[in-house]
Amino acid sequence: MNPVNPVNLAYSFDMSVIGPALPTLLDGLWLTLEISTITIVASAILGFPLAVARMSKIEVIRWPAQFYIEVFRCTPLLIQLLWVFYALPALLDINLPGKLSIIIALTAHLTAFMSETYRAGMQSVPVEQIEAAHMLRLNRVQILRHIIVPQAFRQQIPTILSLNVSMFKDTSLVSALGLADLTFQGNILSSQTYRPMEIFTLVAVMYFVIAFPATLLTSYIERRLITSGSRGAQPPTPGVRGTLARLRPGHRPPELASPALKSLLKPEGV
Repeated sequence: MNPVNPVNLAYSFDMSVIGPALPTLLDGLWLTLEISTITIVASAILGFPLAVARMSKIEVIRWPAQFYIEVFRCTPLLIQLLWVFYALPALLDINLPGKLSIIIALTAHLTAFMSETYRAGMQSVPVEQIEAAHMLRLNRVQILRHIIVPQAFRQQIPTILSLNVSMFKDTSLVSALGLADLTFQGNILSSQTYRPMEIFTLVAVMYFVIAFPATLLTSYIERRLITSGSRGAQPPTPGVRGTLARLRPGHRPPELASPALKSLLKPEGV
């Protein structure tokens, strides 16, 4: 019997390029985090009035809001970046700095998705609660502030965090416009060192180190919401094992505490 030959990789990794490249990549990561933070904060604020306008009964307000949302949801983000970066200054005859135009495009894009998330949360509030608020003679602002917004925001926290993580990753598209973000710096370094595998592996690791804890936090909050909203749910397991189990992706808490309680809630004849 012939011995099995070991697999020989055609590419030989040279990890010595990582050390000199790390400071430059960290500068790019800092710019990526700066753009992501500004975009997320601005869209979180602007998304709420847009969602309210989208639900307005006045057509002059509702239709422009819906048109804006559909335009930015149904067109590619890269096209939006290119349009704002090149076409908007020409149309308005102004000189927009590259960084500012990119932040405007990303904020406009994320605001459309955030507004739909807010709208879904606000429309999920039971109608009975709103009717009770009208009986108590609360005005529309008071109903939004004390009844709709707290419940809607709480229910949509996992979706909001997921959108923010996606936006952090989508900022890699700004490298096509010459902004020195993490991806752009990785592309430059790979051309200078002729070691694209090592450089872009490190770039991917840096994106992962930022995004993965955020996804774990999203899963944890989602499971906490499921547990708090499940009648008779088992209490979470204490200690480190319980915490790791709740952070594990795909884990779902048990809905009911015991088979006896489940049988009580089960409809007869089923």
